[in-house]
Amino acid sequence: MKLLATIRDIDIGSSTEPPSHYEERGASRAVIFDSQKNIALLHATKKNYHKLPGGGIEEGEGVETALRREALEEIGCYIQNIRELGVIEEYRNRFSLHQISHCFIADLAGEKGAPDLQPGEEIEDGFETIWMELSTAVKTLARESDITYYEGKFIQKRDLMFLEEAAARNI
Repeated sequence: MKLLATIRDIDIGSSTEPPSHYEERGASRAVIFDSQKNIALLHATKKNYHKLPGGGIEEGEGVETALRREALEEIGCYIQNIRELGVIEEYRNRFSLHQISHCFIADLAGEKGAPDLQPGEEIEDGFETIWMELSTAVKTLARESDITYYEGKFIQKRDLMFLEEAAARNI
């Protein structure tokens, strides 16, 4: 899959020094379209940012399997017609984390369901699924450039790049 970008602390306005060692984490996320050509975003209502559905790849799990699991957990939907979009690398110095996010484009399979949010960040951040046109999603994330939350800055930059890549492909 094509590397679209590498994001470092300096890219989000942070001057945190690099750690001596990074923990490695793989992630799988997607731009998921419904039958009306709207895409799913998760709105972290308590931290006021939006993100694409997806998350960490568990041990022994494949990238596509993780994507299907995350879509079901976070937005309550099965997906189909999965195709590659690109990869973004993140070096989050404050957390000593090197994350590689594989992003795909997918279509909703069947009806929209209810998410099964996990205890912790997903519930604490107040995740709510919203559906909107791709162009509106790009504008929504672009407006969120004033995020003060460290992790949210990475998420906003990363997911905006993924959305812009999908829009550039005229999907």
